[in-house]
Amino acid sequence: MNLIRDGGFRCRSARVTGNNTATAGGSGDNTAVNGAWIDRVTSLGTVKSAKLVINYTTTLAAAETLKFGAKIQDATDTSGTGVADFGSAIASTVVATGPGGGGTVTGTVEIDVNLDAARQAIRAVITPDLSASGTDTAAWSATLILFGPNAQPFSQAIGRVGYPT
Repeated sequence: MNLIRDGGFRCRSARVTGNNTATAGGSGDNTAVNGAWIDRVTSLGTVKSAKLVINYTTTLAAAETLKFGAKIQDATDTSGTGVADFGSAIASTVVATGPGGGGTVTGTVEIDVNLDAARQAIRAVITPDLSASGTDTAAWSATLILFGPNAQPFSQAIGRVGYPT
């Protein structure tokens, strides 16, 4: 098996947040959302890196924006004992701009995370920020893609597509 071409074999996903919403100038806007604690020590080894993926759909007036900021926190266990910020926070960054006349924009945001120095449990804290007041909306969720244990396969896939049998 070619492990370079079979990245899915060497990673697994972990749910960070459920479905979230934000309304410009209102509920969920510019409000930090704490993700679930994820144990990076598994029966297959310790997760060494991750990719935080934020999926979003937003309705924006013309030239208005959606930004996301994020940080990773670590702790000694999955109850959050000794929680502390891990590494540098990602500043709020524009990820979507309303088209002329306004409209819906969809996409993903990716943040790479080196976990070599992290403690046992990690979580993401994500802050959406809509620039308009009162009309624009965003729906979003987040997942961590985990990489790095020594034992393979690490995947929890329910199936494989396009591979020789």
